[in-house]
Amino acid sequence: MDNRISEIRKVIRALRVSMREAEAIMHEQIKRDEDCSFVAQEIIKMRIVMSHLVQERTRLGDTDPIIVSAFVIPRRPGRAGRVSGLSAAARPVRHGSTCPP
Repeated sequence: MDNRISEIRKVIRALRVSMREAEAIMHEQIKRDEDCSFVAQEIIKMRIVMSHLVQERTRLGDTDPIIVSAFVIPRRPGRAGRVSGLSAAARPVRHGSTCPP
């Protein structure tokens, strides 16, 4: 019983990491206006597997939280558009560029 719970916890940890990686890939595809349906379908499949694992784990009596190491994928890169703290109105205008309304 404890071996099965331990095995489920390991799979859940790995699945969480895989889901985060897939979500990051999907977000990049969305940013580039690419088709992300394949990755989205894979994430849905991973969620289904995760749901079944959580149900089994609960049936076996394991209610302790599962800690995943601090593997964080930043949602947005740093603000590259900012130039030394200047607001958009104070930035130098390049020839041929358009200013936002």
